Amino acid sequence: MAKRKTPKTEKVVDLTSKAEKITDEQLNRLQTTIKTIEHFTNDIGRLEVQKNTILSNIRVHQEKIEVLGKELTEQYGTTNVNIQDGTIVHQPENSNENGEANKKD
Repeated sequence: MAKRKTPKTEKVVDLTSKAEKITDEQLNRLQTTIKTIEHFTNDIGRLEVQKNTILSNIRVHQEKIEVLGKELTEQYGTTNVNIQDGTIVHQPENSNENGEANKKD
């Protein structure tokens, strides 16, 4: 069996007293940092609620646009309207005066 080349070392036991408490300055910094994080977390929660409310309002208004679009299509045959002045933009038809389809050469 091989012999050990390095001598066995004894375990060193630290007999100094261990700290029971962090310093007041460290405690203050820790508390302040945690409060700041909690504040930011609460802000995010409030913003998420506002975001969801706004998204819900957008959906309501999109549904109103869909209803209005159906109304415009029934009345005018199109939903293509200039929203600045209300003029209807008619798409050019692919037929000539005789009702025949235009042919591209």
